[in-house]
Amino acid sequence: MIEFLDPTELPRARATGALVAGILQALKGRSAVGVNLLEIDRWAQEMIIEAGALSCYVDYAPSFGRGPFGHYICTSVNDAVLHGLPFDYTLADGDLLSLDLAVSLGGVVADSAISFVVGDTQPAESLALIDATERALVAGIAAAGPGARIGDLSHAIGSVLSAAGYTVNTEFGGHGVGSTMHQDPHISNTGRPGRGYKLRPGLLLALEPWIMADTDKLVTDADGWTLRSATGCRTAHSEHTIAITDDGAEILTRHG
Repeated sequence: MIEFLDPTELPRARATGALVAGILQALKGRSAVGVNLLEIDRWAQEMIIEAGALSCYVDYAPSFGRGPFGHYICTSVNDAVLHGLPFDYTLADGDLLSLDLAVSLGGVVADSAISFVVGDTQPAESLALIDATERALVAGIAAAGPGARIGDLSHAIGSVLSAAGYTVNTEFGGHGVGSTMHQDPHISNTGRPGRGYKLRPGLLLALEPWIMADTDKLVTDADGWTLRSATGCRTAHSEHTIAITDDGAEILTRHG
């Protein structure tokens, strides 16, 4: 299913995007050494409920997970990269933490993820991973606009990741959003330009480059959700929801 917003609905999408961005930045500010992942999940729950929004994760039960997810945010640490199920883990100095959040407000969903290093120790490898995903995200957004094709976005993202020396997994990638969290079209993190679905105004897309330091293979935790690098290497994940407009793409989940 592919949904399109009419221009009168765009303010609602902006409000949802601003909420997601604000919650993620607040959680990043609180994610210090000694904080437990379950505390982060509880804080996310409180902020979502206070805003009158709905979690897209609590009842989420896709075919690839062991659902329902049952938590309000994905918390992926170090070698975990996607769908990190919050558990009883206390953050340590130098941990690489990825937070992925999707909520619905006013009937419109926004989805975003950030990666950052906790504490004073800032390993160069971790910073390079984060930087590559952030630059790939910028490139993907720059390629988006009316008339562009999905392959243009995928190619832009993959070119940055490959140039940085990383291999790209294509099992999971970006996607359409709207009244629900996961919709068509799928947006691979690498691809050929000029191919695929043609974008038009009103389409909402979540672009999400993610990488692992020395592999493109994933393994699934016993929890049935958390996806980790097969080699135990570190990972990073960056994501924005964008709206295709008449003259380009607007980032709905932009943060300071």
